[in-house]
Amino acid sequence: MTKTPEAVEPIRDAAHLCIDMQRIFSVGGVWETPWMARVGPAIVDVASRYRHRTIFTRFIPPERAEDCAGRWRRYYERWKAATREQLPPDQLDLVPELARLVPPGVVVDKPVYSGFKHSGLAALLGRLGIGTVVVTGAETDVCVLATVLDAVDLGYRVVLVEDALCSSSDPGHDALMTMYRTRFHEQIDLVSIDQLSELWRPERDAAFGPV
Repeated sequence: MTKTPEAVEPIRDAAHLCIDMQRIFSVGGVWETPWMARVGPAIVDVASRYRHRTIFTRFIPPERAEDCAGRWRRYYERWKAATREQLPPDQLDLVPELARLVPPGVVVDKPVYSGFKHSGLAALLGRLGIGTVVVTGAETDVCVLATVLDAVDLGYRVVLVEDALCSSSDPGHDALMTMYRTRFHEQIDLVSIDQLSELWRPERDAAFGPV
């Protein structure tokens, strides 16, 4: 059962959580997400409109595969080109269109898929009194998925901006959008960018202030 736009509650006490919009995932990156460029303008639009309420996450790989345990070591043995000893440092930067929004936007680094694991994100949201996270970014079925499920477990309302999410896998994106829409009615809302502008008015939430 999908909520109609009229049934979606207004958005208040919110932060825009923009997931991993980094050069490593853009055109020519080691982990290129081909249609990041297609949704990029929509993500920039959201981040620009709510720049004083935006938190950008960055995925930061280890220095070497040997620094990791378990399957992460195996993962980075496969993706040695993405380890920091081989990767040009600027590949971990936000894409330029978003980097210019920091500040006032805030950057939180993370070493795994979820923005909440081994990072200061949960503590930051707690200090800011955030009850809702509005999510955009990449990838729908990997880092966005992990972050969204942790946000649900932590009790946040999650608002996914449908036309501001992307993946390198069309089947993965489509499957996850179906899951988000049909399995998490009480915790997750899906909206378009146009609906977001009606539901979340910037004047409802003041700028973060010092973080």
